Amino acid sequence: MSVKRSLLIGIVIYSLILAGLASLNAALLAAALPLVLYVGIVLVHQPRPLDLRITRDLDRQYVLPETPVTVTLTVENRGDHLDELVIRERVPSHLEVDGDTSVIVQLAPGATCKLVYKINGPRSVYRFSGPSVVAHEHFGLFRRKQEYDITTRLSVLPRSPKLRSIAIRPLRTRGFAGPILARQGGSGTDFYGVRSYEPGDPLRWINWRISARHPRELYTNEYERERIADVGLILDARERTNIIAGSRSLFEHSVRATAGLAETFLADGNHVGLLIYGRGLERTFPGYGKLQRQSIFRALADARVGDSLVFDSLDYLPTRFFAAKSQIVLVSPLCEDDPAVLSRLRARGYQVLVISPDPIDFEEELVEAGPARDLAVRLARVERALWIRQLERVGIQVISWRIDQALDSTVRAGLIKTAQQPRRL
Repeated sequence: MSVKRSLLIGIVIYSLILAGLASLNAALLAAALPLVLYVGIVLVHQPRPLDLRITRDLDRQYVLPETPVTVTLTVENRGDHLDELVIRERVPSHLEVDGDTSVIVQLAPGATCKLVYKINGPRSVYRFSGPSVVAHEHFGLFRRKQEYDITTRLSVLPRSPKLRSIAIRPLRTRGFAGPILARQGGSGTDFYGVRSYEPGDPLRWINWRISARHPRELYTNEYERERIADVGLILDARERTNIIAGSRSLFEHSVRATAGLAETFLADGNHVGLLIYGRGLERTFPGYGKLQRQSIFRALADARVGDSLVFDSLDYLPTRFFAAKSQIVLVSPLCEDDPAVLSRLRARGYQVLVISPDPIDFEEELVEAGPARDLAVRLARVERALWIRQLERVGIQVISWRIDQALDSTVRAGLIKTAQQPRRL
């Protein structure tokens, strides 16, 4: 019931009746009768308990940023006649809305109404709660409000840059054919060594030059096997390593880079898992193929920068989450204590590759130009170069990525590998 209007009518009726009784004036009592009749009619027609069936449908639940999604809210009246029904949708923040998200309708028993609008927004996972429904009678004195718990999720997935196949060399591979050189002799395309001929070896593998030096024995070429590998992706979501400037965030570039890496490694048939390290440990357990791609992209859609006293440094990386002697790819701007932790990972037999979005270039644009800025940038670059050199000394590959450049070309330039290059075990 509308409190203000009801209170006003009640005061007027009460005042007229009291005044009529006090003055024995029948006209005042008669004046109160229409209002009493009005309240009586309203009481008869006041809204009954709502019996509604409400559903919300999205034409797509997984989309790329800024892609329009059509939302249809359907309300079916399973109860009594409703003179006036106000339906209001609750749209999550940061979503742009095209269309009306509220409607006022009259619903007969069994009737249905639909509320249709479009939304779009940046990368995130958006959770819709149930709509708010308010039923009124025509006079507006009584109303019945009800909340509905209809949970709907919309995942806006990150855009992933297209990357060509990335050369990695983990110490251990899996027993299935793939693009990764396995450090073992067998069938393949890259020359691995020479051994004594064994029955069953293809004749085209025989090394006639060496065999000619040993008339009583044949020698055959051996090629390096090509297998798939275990790849562990780590996305650095620590607040201390990421920079936010208004609507721009260095972390968004890290998310896109991780998405591109996941897509590339999975396309090559590798066994890929994801760890988002920051406000906690958000894990996507390793897997293969399209289903694993969907799982990783959903996790990246919901990735957020966070601050944690426990996970402020990389000391608590759960190494058991990654297969022994596998390939680890860290996407991180890096900070001063990271080289020591990553060096320990390398000492345990992991091959480590670091894709590092350059925070200096990103932050340089935010500071007013001048001698002080130039000096600060030079000092920051020297410090960052020292961190990278520390990592490279222990055999960790580091690719410093300026975000204004294409990631694919940066990776290709940083990971030029041929069979003639020295191999670091």
